[in-house]
Amino acid sequence: MQGLVYIFIALAALGVAAAAYFGLTFSPIEAVVTALAFGSVAVVLMERQLRQRSEARIEKAVEDLARLLSTDAKAGQVLSQRINAMADANAGNRLEAIEADISVLGTVTRQLAEALAEFEENQRKAGNRPVEAEPEPAPEDDEDVLPEPLVPETELRVALDANRLVFHIEPIVQLPQRRPVGYDLVPRLMREDGSLADSVDFMPRRGGEDIIRRIESLALDEAITIARRARTAGQPIKLILQLTRATLLDRRSLEQVGAVLGANQAIVPSLSFAIPQSEWKAIGPTEKRQLYEFRKAGAGFTLTAAQSLRVDFAELEGMGFANVRFDATRFLRQPESFTDSHTADIAPYAKRFQIALCGTGVIDEQQLLSLFEDGIVLVQGPHIGRPGPVRADLVVERRPEPRRAGA
Repeated sequence: MQGLVYIFIALAALGVAAAAYFGLTFSPIEAVVTALAFGSVAVVLMERQLRQRSEARIEKAVEDLARLLSTDAKAGQVLSQRINAMADANAGNRLEAIEADISVLGTVTRQLAEALAEFEENQRKAGNRPVEAEPEPAPEDDEDVLPEPLVPETELRVALDANRLVFHIEPIVQLPQRRPVGYDLVPRLMREDGSLADSVDFMPRRGGEDIIRRIESLALDEAITIARRARTAGQPIKLILQLTRATLLDRRSLEQVGAVLGANQAIVPSLSFAIPQSEWKAIGPTEKRQLYEFRKAGAGFTLTAAQSLRVDFAELEGMGFANVRFDATRFLRQPESFTDSHTADIAPYAKRFQIALCGTGVIDEQQLLSLFEDGIVLVQGPHIGRPGPVRADLVVERRPEPRRAGA
């Protein structure tokens, strides 16, 4: 196209030269010079127009390239956001939860198939013989059938007034390193002969709610003091103290606990309240709301003395429970009394709800190995460590309380 234009310019220059020679009576040299001048001007104008078109085309291409780069940048930003969202999704925990569910489902299916096969085999062998009635399971231990405490209530009140209640700590360790992760605050009573009585020997089982509230209040004050001094010393510890319905059903005691937690916000995360499973089953909506207030203040909860692991772990997670404790000996000897699934599946299932299982009353190394093989890494018991006194620099000396009228 450009060559054709130059041909037309050349023809136009020849026409101008002819017109100048024949029409204007120019000399041949003047006509040639005129033609060359005309052709030069036409070529310059043509080149200028072509350059402007090229510049416009380049500018448009640059704009298109900038637009494409902007689109790529936005796409890269969206991709980065999606990658960050996927990274924050914590797919590992979800996969572990799915694997735990699949494992539990597979175990239950296998056990169901084995039970059906065994039932069909027994039915085939029995024929038409009458089926003997199965013996009723032995009732679980109940507080009402337990013997009375060794220390009479009168002696207990006198001992409390004389400030002979001391608090020891019992460790809870994590396997396999056996690193302490917390300590139970264990009340023990100093008797007149100098011996120490454990809580099972003096805690009232029928009535005596005021004594229980008093002991739990003293335990809370002791725990606050120990936790504060341990934190000041640069060695923060986790303390677990008992909380029963005797305190939860008393409005004045609840207000006192709430006030103590509110006044020690920095210390509260170091505290955890241990609630027995029998007490938890009897707790109503009002008490649960109060426990949730304690949870919002920063305190944690531990379900203790679990007779069964067939519990609503989702509810426990919502209430702030971090641990569920059970008797290790009974769990290893009679696992069917705790769960319908395999013992190796219950710990991963509880972990799905951010709840750890803890075996208590461990008496030997074999129990430790068996619990660890089942995925239970928190243990407590005589084989780990018995209750012992707290360091002297972490406690304060309490003055004897005056005797109360009518005690």
